[in-house]
Amino acid sequence: MLNVCDVKVRGAYRLWLRFSDGAEGEIDLGQQLTGPIFQPLRDPSAFAAVHVDPEIRTIAWPNGADFAPEFLRSLLGDNKPAS
Repeated sequence: MLNVCDVKVRGAYRLWLRFSDGAEGEIDLGQQLTGPIFQPLRDPSAFAAVHVDPEIRTIAWPNGADFAPEFLRSLLGDNKPAS
């Protein structure tokens, strides 16, 4: 099962993520922040409140917004750490 292990905010709607499969890198969520649950995250301070939820093992925000780890991993592509 794929999980998000770590997250860091890297700018406007950009996050650095590390996944349980060893992949890591930056993604841009700007185009995904639409609809009632995600629209509030367009505020930089709200977006910066992202964290890895220990129960669902993906990124989440205090307002209840989250993204499936598989979706986030698809945005990353094939980025894997150097061996």
